[in-house]
Amino acid sequence: MAPPILKLDDIFLSFGGAPLLNGANLQIEPGDRICLVGRNGSGKSTLMKIAAGLVEAQSGEVFRHPSSTIRYLEQAPDFGSYTTVQAYAEAGLGPGDDPYRVTYLLEHLGLTGQEDPASLSGGEARRAALARVMAPEPDILMLDEPTNHLDLPTIEWLEGELSKSRSALVVISHDRRFLEKISTATVWLDRGLSRRLARGFAFFEEWRDKVLEEEEIEQHKLGKQIEREEHWLRYGVTARRKRNMRRLGNLQSLRADYRGHKGPQGTIQAGVTEGRESGKLVVEADKITKAYGDRTIVAPFSIRVHRGDCIGLIGPNGAGKTTLLKMLTGQMKPDSGKIKLGTNLEIAVLDQKREDLNPDDTLANYLTDGRGENLLVNGEQKHVTGYMKEFLFQPEQARTPIRNLSGGERARLMLARIMAKPSNLLILDEPTNDLDIETLDLLQEIVAGYSGTVILVSHDRDFLDRTVTSTIAPADPENPDGRWIEYAGGYSDMLAQRKGVEDERKKAEKAEKAKAQEASGKPAESGGVKSRGKLSFKQKFALENLPKEMEKAQKQIAAHEAKMADPKLFTKDPATFNTLAAETEKLRASVTRMEEEWLELEMLREELEG
Repeated sequence: MAPPILKLDDIFLSFGGAPLLNGANLQIEPGDRICLVGRNGSGKSTLMKIAAGLVEAQSGEVFRHPSSTIRYLEQAPDFGSYTTVQAYAEAGLGPGDDPYRVTYLLEHLGLTGQEDPASLSGGEARRAALARVMAPEPDILMLDEPTNHLDLPTIEWLEGELSKSRSALVVISHDRRFLEKISTATVWLDRGLSRRLARGFAFFEEWRDKVLEEEEIEQHKLGKQIEREEHWLRYGVTARRKRNMRRLGNLQSLRADYRGHKGPQGTIQAGVTEGRESGKLVVEADKITKAYGDRTIVAPFSIRVHRGDCIGLIGPNGAGKTTLLKMLTGQMKPDSGKIKLGTNLEIAVLDQKREDLNPDDTLANYLTDGRGENLLVNGEQKHVTGYMKEFLFQPEQARTPIRNLSGGERARLMLARIMAKPSNLLILDEPTNDLDIETLDLLQEIVAGYSGTVILVSHDRDFLDRTVTSTIAPADPENPDGRWIEYAGGYSDMLAQRKGVEDERKKAEKAEKAKAQEASGKPAESGGVKSRGKLSFKQKFALENLPKEMEKAQKQIAAHEAKMADPKLFTKDPATFNTLAAETEKLRASVTRMEEEWLELEMLREELEG
């Protein structure tokens, strides 16, 4: 096992109240793919900042390998005084880094580099920040909510890019599908402590539930043990005073442990306030269009949305999702065609830009719209602090300015407000941004059980699969031309239907080609054996000898790692440790190149031999 390049031990941090981190640990080794999970406010971002050297712990040990490089993607990047995105991204490069990496990443992220950072949208700002931290190919890459504001094509490109990266990864994200694809280990931050699972996020929830169940059983056993000890003290045979005093001390210690146990944070219990029933037909669009200049945003598009439908709207950034959503909800008139809205509509909107939030407003004032201390929820008067507790806010936060909340807490606050408003049509624009897994589960249950109608925009594939009844997407996602298609089911269903259409198209083209050849009198192309070439002498030699070279390199890596595993080596002879570490990295890179070359040659051999 390779020595860690970063290690946090027994980290403690408090901001005056209950400790945020109390004995948290984090160990990162070369090649790690760690997802850092936990409730909103559990300290995930803070622990990551401590690891990156941006925040100092009050106690605990922090070790960073002297020669390791770290890059940290923060949730809200600071563009400072940079005049272009290119300049901002290049500022993250080290002395020996390749500037072409910046150009390559910006191009694949859909940016030219000449954009003014001050005028970037949320998605563009996230792309620029990703280019800055990924370009140096650091030893450790720390990403805090990297998929926020990104569209699906970019998220899928990022998954592929990170899978090829040699950097060790530590990722915080609400996107289940993203975490499942890139993680091989999970660190769960809960009540100040960290627990590590040596498997990816796909196995986390089952493991978490098992841990909490075992904890509950242990707490129950502790309660029973206290009952037995109390019974002995009251009714047991009197023994030596010294023995009794010791047993009494043990009982007091058990009681302290029982009282001091801090159970897991509760779950949100609130439900959405549903308004009066809307008409059966909620929205009817008949051949609506929209264009800006020469660019068509919506080509003739028709849809009927009925009460109880849950419609998902997806597509690349800039494809026109927001424009189409505004037309469907009557906020924008189409250039042509007709929009008809149903009767008795009560609309509640969750805006992804959080424009509804005044940072100087307090939580209580925001929830009550400044109308005193109470609000009406499902026809029942509730005090604002009681309602806040249902969404896991503490009563003392009632007078806290919104600017002091984390991104996840802001998302939860907006969710609390929208649930209090009577509605029969929910408009959710990127509702999953910044939500923790548990709150995301609640939102899924609310959307799935809502008797009204939901229209939502999301790039969260797992959320779409679990909630929507149909999906609206561009006909050509790579080159959106204004044509939109409604598919039955969620995101995975949409992909399957697209694949079926593509397979049918290819089959029809093949049949048409065969028919044309037959009509022209030419023989149809045979699907049999084609004339084949053969491997060159150099290719045959490489195919035979590369496995031997790889095995030799692996033995050298193992020998180096065995030497570096000596805990005294780095203290006594750091120069030798650094030399071994550098040689090990070169050997790993060499093995990777040889594996790729061998695979290419093997595939070529199989192709030539049929």
